[in-house]
Amino acid sequence: MITFKDILENEDIKTYIQQADESLIALGYTEHSFAHVMKVANDAAYILKKLNYSQHDIELAQIAGYMHDIGNLVNRIDHSQSGAIMAFRILDHMNMNPKDIALIVSAIGNHDEGTGVAVNHIAAALILADKSDVRRSRVRNQSQNNFDIHDRVNFSVEKSSLEIIDGEIMLNLKIDISISPVLEYFEIFLNRMIMCKNAAEKLNLRFRLKINGQQLM
Repeated sequence: MITFKDILENEDIKTYIQQADESLIALGYTEHSFAHVMKVANDAAYILKKLNYSQHDIELAQIAGYMHDIGNLVNRIDHSQSGAIMAFRILDHMNMNPKDIALIVSAIGNHDEGTGVAVNHIAAALILADKSDVRRSRVRNQSQNNFDIHDRVNFSVEKSSLEIIDGEIMLNLKIDISISPVLEYFEIFLNRMIMCKNAAEKLNLRFRLKINGQQLM
């Protein structure tokens, strides 16, 4: 059985993650390297663990989270589908069980807000973990004078947490509104929040968003 530890130790996968992030650096995107994919892997695992899924399902969610952005190596456009195809090839060559491959590939292929749908529990956990990763440390631009809206929104987030309590999954943000008003968060992330709402429902949860102590969803 292929484990998350096996995936973490795979040098080819490490290379694809690093080089995919290098491509996004060239395009001016926020951080999509190991800090991001490990946070997504850990948060996806947290979600399924809190919902009492099996350890095996938790590991599949971790693998999907860790590998979900490798398609950026090919192109940012349709990177979820490219990443799913890459993941299939890698995992198939590692002799992973086809049912496990199917769950991981469908999750990766459905994580982008443009075309993605929470088709299964792994996909739902991946979507919630990925779309909730907004934080100051993802901003690479060193000059606030040159920030675009994505830089401003991410840099404004002083604190972020994702927590499941009483049938709800809450994304709680503390935002410095002198850097970015709350409206800008919704301007670029509204589709992601709707996707999170649908993903939460797949897991029989209610998605909630709280910013600066005020519940907005």
